[in-house]
Amino acid sequence: MVKMRQDGKVENRAVYTAIGINMEGQKSVLGLWANGTEGAKYWMSVLINLKNRGMKGAFVICTDGLKGFPEAIEAVFPSTLVQTCIVHLIRASLNFVNWKERKSVAADLKSIYRAATAERAEAALAEFRRKYPKHQVVADVWERSWQRVIPFFDFPEEIRKIIYTTNARIQVHDRIQRLQRPVLPRFYLFQDTVGHL
Repeated sequence: MVKMRQDGKVENRAVYTAIGINMEGQKSVLGLWANGTEGAKYWMSVLINLKNRGMKGAFVICTDGLKGFPEAIEAVFPSTLVQTCIVHLIRASLNFVNWKERKSVAADLKSIYRAATAERAEAALAEFRRKYPKHQVVADVWERSWQRVIPFFDFPEEIRKIIYTTNARIQVHDRIQRLQRPVLPRFYLFQDTVGHL
């Protein structure tokens, strides 16, 4: 979230960032978008914009559960694997756990996402359900996202480290917030347009 000037007043707006990693491991900011709403129609326009600017496709896109985004990805880039960000899934899970139990629950969730295969991960999720009968809602969070979690298990450890989280964007967001402090009006440039870094 950053402060932006809109119609003469400053308000907090979400900035969405797309970062690409090529086959050599180099990262590039593909664009920045700020919009008050999100949904499949909005994400479709973002992806079509990327495609029109030359993005031919993606092998894997890791996303953090934005509403309508996975469906838009599959419509614009049908051969792309859509991976749910494991870190965001863990955070969403822990929202249902009291502070005293978070450390032990988080440790047991590791057996799911660090499993060697999707089958072992599924067994670890079943074990988690047995161990934590009062936290079935945590297991439900994982089960609802399961089809977008399991692509992760088809990759070797080196690739998993790259695609299990969207946290690469945090560095970009930190830079934006540092730039934002001196002059607020500059950020209107990003509104509903693609920003290039």
